[in-house]
Amino acid sequence: MPLIPEEAIPYFENMIYLPMVLTILEKDRTIFEKAPFKLKRPYIVLVEEAGKQVQKELKQTHMYMKRHSMKVLRGEGDDMFTEYVFFHGGYEEHRRYLNVRLRNRVEELLSIYLAVIEKLH
Repeated sequence: MPLIPEEAIPYFENMIYLPMVLTILEKDRTIFEKAPFKLKRPYIVLVEEAGKQVQKELKQTHMYMKRHSMKVLRGEGDDMFTEYVFFHGGYEEHRRYLNVRLRNRVEELLSIYLAVIEKLH
């Protein structure tokens, strides 16, 4: 039986994935600014708005984790796996994530955030 409640896992995973999404959006923004597009502004605005949405969710996740005494740390990693250590209620759980899974999930989240922003405009 896992010692960390199942409902806490999405918050831990947000703390893994959302910073990665932000990093990618920041790098993409820089690329759009330097790229030889005729009309850069729509791309930059799209990426900036998606970044704001990610930051908002990350802030909510931080607050939830602080209220519930939760913490996540990155552990060991290699070419195939990255380990994360979840702390909750005095318990510690080590989870290993396939790097391919991490990349795929970040790509999926990136698509979701960009689609949501596109629908808002």
